[in-house]
Amino acid sequence: MELEIERVGVNLIVRIDGSLDLHTVDTLRKRIDEKLTGEVGIQNMILNLKNVDFIDSSGLGFIIGRYKQINNHGGKLKIINVNNSIKQVFELSGILKIVDVFTDEQEALQAV
Repeated sequence: MELEIERVGVNLIVRIDGSLDLHTVDTLRKRIDEKLTGEVGIQNMILNLKNVDFIDSSGLGFIIGRYKQINNHGGKLKIINVNNSIKQVFELSGILKIVDVFTDEQEALQAV
């Protein structure tokens, strides 16, 4: 799993390459939390899942945890570039009721 984190204004864009599962979420959580606590003024997060090929319940928990973390500080979490199999998992889990999904970064940045 690879991770790229970029700050764009008050937004944190997180690009994940690989799986969101039990073996990767702890590393993801730590790296993102370091950014959120280490930098002042980050309000929103955009998760780019273009290169995510698998997600399990740990991955869903990771997303819900980041949603709560950002939401508790008045920000928004947006997800972009979701493939059909991951979108189906999102639909079955109900995560789409709390998190908006967009096709690309520009669209998500305009929505925050």
